[in-house]
Amino acid sequence: MPEQQSSRGERRKLRTRRALIEAAQEIYAERGDFEVSIQQITDAADVGFGTFYNHFSSKAELLDAAIAEALETHAAWLERLLAGVDDPAEVFATSMRLTGRLVRTRPRLAQVMMNSRGALLEAPYGHAPHARHDIEAAISAGRFVIDDVGVALACTAGCLIATMHLCATDPKASVDDVADQTVLNVLRMFGMAETEARRIVTLPLPADEPPPASI
Repeated sequence: MPEQQSSRGERRKLRTRRALIEAAQEIYAERGDFEVSIQQITDAADVGFGTFYNHFSSKAELLDAAIAEALETHAAWLERLLAGVDDPAEVFATSMRLTGRLVRTRPRLAQVMMNSRGALLEAPYGHAPHARHDIEAAISAGRFVIDDVGVALACTAGCLIATMHLCATDPKASVDDVADQTVLNVLRMFGMAETEARRIVTLPLPADEPPPASI
C-alpha cells in the first residue's frame, strides 16, 4: 500500500510539472515574453499556487525548462525520424526542411523557437548540438566546404528563424516552398553543387511518424 501511494504521488507530481511546463510554453509562445505572475501561470496550468515552488525555484527556471523541453523533444524526434539516413548532408537538410515547416505543423513550437532565438544557436540542448554534429559530419564526409563551424551554425539558426518569421507574418507565403528555398540557399552557401543541392531539397520528406504533440 505505501508503494502504491508513493507511485500515485509521483505520478501526480509529474502531471503537475507537465501542466506548469505546458502553460509556460503556451504563455511564452503567445506573448513573446514571460512577464506574468506566478499566479497567472498556475491558473493557466490549472494547479494550485502553492504547488509551484515544489517544482521550480523561480519563473526563470520554469521558462528555461519549458524552452529546453520543447527544443529537445523536437530534436529527438528528428533524430529518430532520420536514424536510417547515412548521408549527413541529407540529415542536416531534411532536419532544416522539417523545422522550417513548424510554422504550419507545430505553430506554438515555431513561436517558442522564434522567441528564444539564441537557444537555436547556443543552447547545449535541442537543435544546436544536433545541427553542429550534422555539419561536422558533412564536412568530414566531404559534403560541405566550411571554414568555421560556429559561423555555419549561426547562419543555419539565422536562416531558420528568418524563414519562420516570414512564413508566420506573410499569409501568402507557402511554408513548404519558403523552407525548401531556404535550405537550398544554405546548401549552396556550404559549398554544395547546384544539382546535388536541388536533388536533396526535393527528396520526399519522411512521414511515417507524427511530430511530438506536447507543444
